[in-house]
Amino acid sequence: MTAALRRANLLGALFGMAAVFCFSLNDLWIKQLSDNYALHQVVLIRACIGTLTFFIIVMPFNGGLRVFRTKRPRALALRGMCAVLANTFLFLGLWALPIADAVAIFFVSPLIITLLSVFILRETVGPRRWAAVIIGLIGVLVIIRPGTSAFQIASIFPIFAATLYSCMHIIARRIGQTESAATMAIYTQLSLVLVASLVGLSLGDGRMAASSIPALELLFRAWTTVDPADYLTFVLLGSTGMMGSFLISQAFRLGEAAFVAPMEYISMPMAIFWGITFFNTWPDGSTWAGIALILGSGLYMVWRETLTPAHNPT
Repeated sequence: MTAALRRANLLGALFGMAAVFCFSLNDLWIKQLSDNYALHQVVLIRACIGTLTFFIIVMPFNGGLRVFRTKRPRALALRGMCAVLANTFLFLGLWALPIADAVAIFFVSPLIITLLSVFILRETVGPRRWAAVIIGLIGVLVIIRPGTSAFQIASIFPIFAATLYSCMHIIARRIGQTESAATMAIYTQLSLVLVASLVGLSLGDGRMAASSIPALELLFRAWTTVDPADYLTFVLLGSTGMMGSFLISQAFRLGEAAFVAPMEYISMPMAIFWGITFFNTWPDGSTWAGIALILGSGLYMVWRETLTPAHNPT
């Protein structure tokens, strides 16, 4: 490895760790706010503050208004809708589940990316990676425990979120040669603003909230006036969400994916810490076992990527 590549990988890893810290704080604040506000209200405020953060901090250092130029508007629109739905399902999962469980299930995303890369990008995946995918999926089943009294419908929300998040990455791979990280970030934020605004204007009165399904009540409850005590939380939520999105794009742009990817797993112990400290929720034995299987399979796949082609038959 050359000195330049080592430096690029180090910068990529540092950007990745910073992004993961931002995303982990977002998970914590979303779970705290979801008891008092409609989900689309939280998403809209978060996205508006994130967009403002982009204009102030990111855009001046990335070509100014040129970040709005794109050669792939349809792909960016599709990626934006994936982001809207991924955020919705992830936030529903964070609201309904212990934070460590939701984050652990969401970590099935690297495995889903592997599956999608085969069917969409026509990449080759060997038996070892298929084994890792299967083990990771077993880990998810261990956590959600389908067919038992411990199973919750809400457990599938992080799986949907992870699938849509994976689609975002697949699209980014397809358009990464022509679209910058800043361009993808701003169009994602604008998609969130647009959809959340439309939902708020049409359903923000709460008339759809009367439901026996708790997730629908959260999704469609009436907008409320933001408590001044929550102003700072919303500002931090929006700014760290935007910065996390930009930082993770920069991380994968600068460093090798196999070097940067393990940084995302730092959010798992952070999620466990938030759950214990703020919500007094400890993972049970089955959850610990599932976490171990998911993290183990994901890290194994990352390790396989670090091998040279001559020693990496996948």
